[in-house]
Amino acid sequence: MKFLLFSILVGIFISFRSCPAYAQAANPVERHTAYDSITLPPLSMMIDSAIAHNAMLKFFEHSIDAKKSSLSAESKSWTKSFGIQADVRYGSFNNFSTNTAEGQSPSLLATATNQTNFGVGAYVKLPLSDFINRKNFIQLAKAEVNQAESMAEVQRDEIRQIVIKQYNELILKISLLQIKAKNLETSRINLVMAEKEFQNGIIPIGTYSSISQTAGNTEITFQEAMSEFKTAYMILEEIVGFKFNINIQ
Repeated sequence: MKFLLFSILVGIFISFRSCPAYAQAANPVERHTAYDSITLPPLSMMIDSAIAHNAMLKFFEHSIDAKKSSLSAESKSWTKSFGIQADVRYGSFNNFSTNTAEGQSPSLLATATNQTNFGVGAYVKLPLSDFINRKNFIQLAKAEVNQAESMAEVQRDEIRQIVIKQYNELILKISLLQIKAKNLETSRINLVMAEKEFQNGIIPIGTYSSISQTAGNTEITFQEAMSEFKTAYMILEEIVGFKFNINIQ
């Protein structure tokens, strides 16, 4: 039974030595210093970039421009009640004239000529409904502009809150990653020492097995922290619209 247990532990030990994590542990270095040097752009820069990058906010801003154009058109709608009308015609026209001589009966003369006739006139039309409701139309257009501006400001506030929340989330993930990296380094060093002590008969197989299991769990915990860190900063990159150039394997 003891021989079987020893064979299993030896198999686990050989498998652990063949993985990349153990290869790094054989020559332990201060890997956590790479995570200590992680730097992020200023929060204010991220907020400004996110506001400029946000598609929904751009939609609201375009809506504001459209509402302002409608307001301008409504404010000038009175001009459609006034106008100038011109008429130009060319063709053969029949002209009639009366020739009256003293002591004689009037005679009617008819002539046909090709000529161009034109006329210019001004008009004014004031529909009663437009006159009564014009003020209401303008107020409605102004209200729509104010509404669009308010929606855009609400969106800006939401963007700020989202960036701040995700920024702090990333800061937390960086701190946890730094802690896990230090723990992993310590665990790898302990495993190397335990291997030598086990080979020299200083510690029993049970102690070595416990240290090996702890090293494996620490490796898993570190990889989970790394995954959460990468997810957090990739989400923040997507929100703000530019890359942080963080390259950590």
